[in-house]
Amino acid sequence: MTESRRGLLARLSRIALALGLAGSLGAAHAEGKAIKLLVGFPPGGGTDAIARILAEKLKDELGAPVVVENKPGAGGQIAAQALKAAAPDGTTYFLSHDHTITILPLVMKNPGYDPAKDFVPVAGFATFVNALAVSGGTPAKSFKEYVSWVQSQGSKGAVGIPAPASTPEFLVKLIGDKFKLDLVAAPYRGSAPMMGDMLGNQISAGVGSVPDFIENHKAGKLRVVAVLGDKRQAAMPDVPTFTELGLPGLGDLPY
Repeated sequence: MTESRRGLLARLSRIALALGLAGSLGAAHAEGKAIKLLVGFPPGGGTDAIARILAEKLKDELGAPVVVENKPGAGGQIAAQALKAAAPDGTTYFLSHDHTITILPLVMKNPGYDPAKDFVPVAGFATFVNALAVSGGTPAKSFKEYVSWVQSQGSKGAVGIPAPASTPEFLVKLIGDKFKLDLVAAPYRGSAPMMGDMLGNQISAGVGSVPDFIENHKAGKLRVVAVLGDKRQAAMPDVPTFTELGLPGLGDLPY
């Protein structure tokens, strides 16, 4: 793993949720109009869950209905483009993480929007820590056992990711490079369908946020074997960080 690749991942690994804005919140509030909250991933994932909590709070705060509208596909591009096309009247917002706002504009020639020109940031709401989990049908119970199991399969394996050209995809590449594994990142339209395939043992491993995995990890339906960040997660104190497992540099990532 080169230093430049580490640096790129460090810059892109932040998963702070933020609102994009078409227009002025004050204008919508004053007129009592319904507010639309766009989400670029399907229901059931971490971003969608945050959006629904936020919608309830905003409804009470603003005294106006707030509707979550899922527009999954293309790593959030479809929702971002819908925000750009919306009337600038303060009734349309976009709840997104770094993938759509930061990564896609860097790796795509024309994603169909320019965050710096087309959107106005409103606020950050949460951060998610990424983790690697293995499905219940995989014999591995630890990261080391997972690496050994992939080696026993001819060093080839597929790892689910919530979206292409995302931090999880970069992480899959780094793991493959470090342990000389031919890992293929299999992109999904969000974490919910990826989780469905993991629980059905259709794919042996996946990278997603800790909130995506935690309930099924506790229930023993899948196993989280490593987390990003410089320290273990309080909700999973038994799960080591990637730094502990021999991937130095990832411990510098805050999320």
